[in-house]
Amino acid sequence: MAWTCAGCHSTATFSSLYPPVLQDCGFSSLRPQTLRLLNHPTRFSFSHQKGYRLPQSPSPFTILCLRDPKAMVVTGKSWDKLILNSDVPVLVEFYASWCGPCRMVHRVIDEIAMDYSGRLKCFVLNADDDLEIAEDYEIKAVPVVLLFKNGEKRESVIGTMPKEFYVAAIERVLST
Repeated sequence: MAWTCAGCHSTATFSSLYPPVLQDCGFSSLRPQTLRLLNHPTRFSFSHQKGYRLPQSPSPFTILCLRDPKAMVVTGKSWDKLILNSDVPVLVEFYASWCGPCRMVHRVIDEIAMDYSGRLKCFVLNADDDLEIAEDYEIKAVPVVLLFKNGEKRESVIGTMPKEFYVAAIERVLST
């Protein structure tokens, strides 16, 4: 059986004899609709005592996800150290846990973090948890990606965009 996380779209294949156990991606909540059977609509049942169950499946399984985020979390407490005092350019995605489009941007930012490793640091900041930082940069909606160089905001990309938009902004920042 192949499973995919609806939050981050990572997949895993399991023998029908063993229930799938994956690691939580942290960006999607664990609900019955979080995972789905690839190419087949499947409904899950859930109870806190018994866990998730497939129809006609006697054993519960733990739903977690294979996603290993590459972008690090930044908070208001670590903002100055990690963002403003960074010796390399920095990308920060402002997101909210309830924001569906933010999940799509998370995947793109994780790819960018791998592609630009050593030349750019990538971070995510929960705008709901750190309102003061979001207000300082006039973040009115999420997702928003800001690029910093030498502690100054240089570029911003508002909304969910294709990877090429983020890459173009990064290249402009790196070339200056």
